Amino acid sequence: MAAPAIALAVKAAVAAATDKRTWKAAGILIAAILTPVILAIVLILSLLSGTSQHNNAAVDLCFNGGAFPSSAPAEYTAHIEDMRNCFSALDQAISGVEAEMDGGTLDSVRIKSIFYALNFGADRLSLSGTEARSFVDCFVRYEEKTRTVQDAATGEEKTETETVAVPVSLDTAYANLSASGIPASSDDRTNAQKIYEKTSCGGAGSYSGGIERGGGSGIALDGLTLLHPETKNNLDLVIYAKNAYDSGWGYVWGTFGDVLTDSLFASKLKQYPDGVGSYADFIRENWLGGRTTDCVGLIKGYGWFDPDTKAIEYGTNGMKDVGADGMYGAATVKGSMDTMPDTPGLAVWKSGHIGVYIGNGEVIEAMGTKYGVVKTKLAGRGWSAWLQVPYISYITKQEENQ
Repeated sequence: MAAPAIALAVKAAVAAATDKRTWKAAGILIAAILTPVILAIVLILSLLSGTSQHNNAAVDLCFNGGAFPSSAPAEYTAHIEDMRNCFSALDQAISGVEAEMDGGTLDSVRIKSIFYALNFGADRLSLSGTEARSFVDCFVRYEEKTRTVQDAATGEEKTETETVAVPVSLDTAYANLSASGIPASSDDRTNAQKIYEKTSCGGAGSYSGGIERGGGSGIALDGLTLLHPETKNNLDLVIYAKNAYDSGWGYVWGTFGDVLTDSLFASKLKQYPDGVGSYADFIRENWLGGRTTDCVGLIKGYGWFDPDTKAIEYGTNGMKDVGADGMYGAATVKGSMDTMPDTPGLAVWKSGHIGVYIGNGEVIEAMGTKYGVVKTKLAGRGWSAWLQVPYISYITKQEENQ
């Protein structure tokens, strides 16, 4: 609203204050002038609300990218862009912390969901690299770990000590945030959980296109026949993913295709007290004794699969231990969904989640703890982008037939 109009409204109100007969008229005038402004403010506040009524479109735009509606106010789009920039800073900090972990990844969607709930209603959104690292550090503790290594020159054994990052429980993370001057109210926690459930791979979300479970329950990989076992490639990734689907693999955060034994389950409970511990009873009842994976673990497991020994050997064949967002970030060939070629073995991605496109408009994904490895339709699942999986090669049908 123009400054002269505001001044006129204020002047009229002051003058009318001495004359009760003009109060009503002045009120009407002020309301007529200010109502459009008030409505605009209410609109922005509703879009930027930090309460439980989070705007779904805002969450999608922040976590998964995409174009802004043409009707979106400039202030709204700027705020979303600021949050996206904060997420980029958090992603870099998460990658830095993961590099200090003794294997495994952090739940990046959980961290960003909490940041969103705590900060989306802020007047100004910004996050430096140092601030992002301090925020992410609240989700881990640092331990001294000693190991024995062999000196390459002398052959003698020596002891090395290193500091490693270890994920903490959600309650501990909130306590760490509070201790660092970032308290979270019960409403903040509720909002963060709702955002997490909407955006994480722990469920179907708003997808209604049908979810298919494989009928098998096998754990053997002996019968897995690859087309080109001498290389890591997209076509064999599809075969591997289909086998996981057909065999009815389950889902456990931080796993990548091994059989979920009691000891492995206990290890993952300790490593991920939130992501695994929250579902401990369900996992014990449904997935214990079978092969399990998380979403990106399905792809990493193929990268680490040795076709000669039929075993999944962690960290082999150049496949890095990264999260879904880290794999997307490392990809050099990728694009928006409207540019996706019909190439089996491409990965499809949205913030915190990744799946394998198998052709014919279908995707195999480790959807979440309550679902396991399932088959879904490409359309309607909310994927943000496609990518060629880094660390593997891509074979076209023409090359295959040569």
